[in-house]
Amino acid sequence: MGYQQGLSGLAAASQDLQVIGNNLANANTVGFKQSVARFSDMYANSINSVVNNQIGIGTRLATVQQQFTQGGIMTTGRELDIAINGNGFFQMQSNGVLTYSRDGSFEMRDGYIVNSAGQYLMGYAANGVGVINTASTVPLKIPMGNLPPKATTSINASFNLNAQDSLPKNTPFASDDAASYNFMTPTTVYDSLGGAQDVNMYFVKTATGSWDVYAGARDGVISRVGNAQFDTSGKIVATTDNTGAPTAKPFAFDFTVPTTDGSATPQSLTLHIDDTTQYGGKSGINRLEPDGYQSAQLAGFSVDADGMLVGTYTNGKTQAIGQVPLVTFANPNGLVNLGGNQYASTLSSGTPQIAAPGSTNHGVLQGAALETSNVDLTNELVHLISAQRNYQANAQTIKTQQAVDNTLLNL
Repeated sequence: MGYQQGLSGLAAASQDLQVIGNNLANANTVGFKQSVARFSDMYANSINSVVNNQIGIGTRLATVQQQFTQGGIMTTGRELDIAINGNGFFQMQSNGVLTYSRDGSFEMRDGYIVNSAGQYLMGYAANGVGVINTASTVPLKIPMGNLPPKATTSINASFNLNAQDSLPKNTPFASDDAASYNFMTPTTVYDSLGGAQDVNMYFVKTATGSWDVYAGARDGVISRVGNAQFDTSGKIVATTDNTGAPTAKPFAFDFTVPTTDGSATPQSLTLHIDDTTQYGGKSGINRLEPDGYQSAQLAGFSVDADGMLVGTYTNGKTQAIGQVPLVTFANPNGLVNLGGNQYASTLSSGTPQIAAPGSTNHGVLQGAALETSNVDLTNELVHLISAQRNYQANAQTIKTQQAVDNTLLNL
C-alpha cells in the first residue's frame, strides 16, 4: 500500500505545483484571479472494516478554487481602460454567446467597444439626447457623428443694477447711444441649425426702483420688452410686459429675433432675471447662461463610477452616450473558466444579476484604470517551497517502501 499512497501524494504535489505555476505565470495578467488547489484524503470502501483501524490510501485533488478577491487598481490614462472595484463582471458577447470577464482593457473597432479577442462589451444604449435605455443590454457603440444642435429658448441671467445710477442723459432710447441707457450686455444664442448670433440686452432706469428692459439681435431691431420693479431692499418684486400687464412668467420677458440661415424664424426667446438685484455699486453680471448649443464632434469620453459613458464634445457640452453595467453571481466559483480572461455561467454559478455599478452587491467602475492580478507573489513563492517539499517527501515514502521490499526479497 505504500506505493499507492506515495504515488497519490506525488500526483497531488504535482497538481499543486501546476496551480501555483499558473498563478505565477499570470502575475501580470489584467483581472486574473489566483487559484488554490484543495485536496481530500481517500479510504478504501470496506463493509467489514473497523473504523478505528482504517488506513488511508492516499489523497486526491478535490477542487481548484479561484479566489475572487480584489486586485490592485492601476491608473493607465487610457479612456478605454476600465477597472472594477468590488463585485461584478463585464458582460461580453461574441456570435450571440455571452461570457463574463474582469479584464477591462478595451479598444474600439468600427465604433464598437471590444476586447483584444474582438468580443463586444455589452451595456445600456443611449438615445440621441442622452437618455439611457436599461431594458436590455446591447453591444456598446460610441457615436462618432455630430452632436445635433439645440436651439436657444431661454437666457437665464442675474444682474445687479446700480441703485445710485441717475436717469440717462438722453431720454429717447437708441442702442447706438450710450447716453440713453444705463447698462448693456451681449450674449450668444443658437438657432435650430446651430447658427450663432449675438443678442444685446439693455437696462434703462426710468425712476427709483424702476428699469425698462430692451432686447434684440445685435444687427437687428432692439425693442422694449418690459419693465422690472425693485423694492427698497433691492430685491426684484415684479415685471411687466411692453403693454404694462404682468409678464406671462414672473421675472421673465418674452421676445423674438430673426434668423437668416434657413432655421426656424422668428426665434422665440425668454430672458429670465429672477435673481437680479438693485444694490448700490457698479452694474454687472452675476450669471448669464443661455441654453442651446451649436453642432459639435465627439472629442473624448470618460467612464463614471456608476458606469455612465459621458461624451465630451468640441462645443464644451457633455452627454451620456451609454452605460456599462456589471453582472454578479451568487456563486462565482461555479463559473467555468474559458481562458482568455473569460468565464461562462453554469447552474452552479446561479443566474446572472445585471445592474448599474454601485447597485446592491455590485461594485463601482474607475475609468482610465485597470484591475491588476490578485496574485500575491510572496505567498505563492512560499507555497511553491511547500509543494516542492511535499513532492520530495512523497518520493521518499516510495523510496522507503522500495527498501522494505528489497529487504524482504533478500531474506
